[in-house]
Amino acid sequence: MPPSALLENSKAALMMAGLIPDDGSDRDELRRRLLAGRHAEIRMLFFLGKDVFRWLDQCQECAGRIPELSGAELRGQSFAGLLTANPPPGVKEKLIRWGVADYSSVFSRAIGLNAVFAEPPAIEGLSEEFLRNYHRYADLMFRCYMESQPHAIAGPANFRFELYASGEYSRMLESEWGAE
Repeated sequence: MPPSALLENSKAALMMAGLIPDDGSDRDELRRRLLAGRHAEIRMLFFLGKDVFRWLDQCQECAGRIPELSGAELRGQSFAGLLTANPPPGVKEKLIRWGVADYSSVFSRAIGLNAVFAEPPAIEGLSEEFLRNYHRYADLMFRCYMESQPHAIAGPANFRFELYASGEYSRMLESEWGAE
């Protein structure tokens, strides 16, 4: 779904709530646009969550190879907590520059949705209640994930990482490969 469609769906939500003037669409059309927009948000978060879970697995695997950390109970939840609650300052600054002010909610909801769904859910398989309020459900799913097993807390002083956009990472790899 293109960004313009997401914007239109967000406007539908605001119209339904009476926060902006109605554009003449009937209530059923506004409701359909709202639900379609929420489904698109869920799909985007789901795919982000797949990437985050790959990263969590890589962090856990790397930590497991360090003898001093092997018994520290560093699990995916340890690194999920680091990402959502206490990322390194450089990562936090980059996310804010990208316009992701509420990065904690974005990442935690992506993790929560991926902890429950193996594939992006079809809109027909989701209730209107879930679609309207998915953010609340995703927040609780993240909490369930975080509480699902004991884990050590990973802090930014001990675990540093960077965050790259796809294009940024591709350019970095190209320049490294070109230097060889």
